[in-house]
Amino acid sequence: MEYQDFINAVATRAKVSTDQAATVTRATLEALADRISAGQAEDLAYQLPDGLDDCLRKPRRQDQIKASLGFDDFVQRVADRQDVDRALADAAVGAVLTTLREAVTRDEFEDAMAQLPKEFRQAIEPVGAGGGRRPGS
Repeated sequence: MEYQDFINAVATRAKVSTDQAATVTRATLEALADRISAGQAEDLAYQLPDGLDDCLRKPRRQDQIKASLGFDDFVQRVADRQDVDRALADAAVGAVLTTLREAVTRDEFEDAMAQLPKEFRQAIEPVGAGGGRRPGS
């Protein structure tokens, strides 16, 4: 998946502008990198297009990470980032995670989701909704 395809998919799913989608995508991926292992973040980054891969490779803020943070806390962490408000985060975090599922292999996505509380899955569209998975992924 190319960068613009990823952003367009998030914008369509979240019903936001492409500029807003780009901002919240970066914020969500950075927050995700704070919540999963460095190795898993690198595995996901390897499969993402230029311009998004670096979001998962940012230096991790270990002192700020709380493994027990739930989905609402995760959305708030996204909203706390520059240029993202809570309404945008609420609308778009699930769209970013759904699009991430489509952009990477099933195994890598499942490995990342296994490191997060089960409530994260509730924010992700079911496979087949809004385009579903790429064949063979």
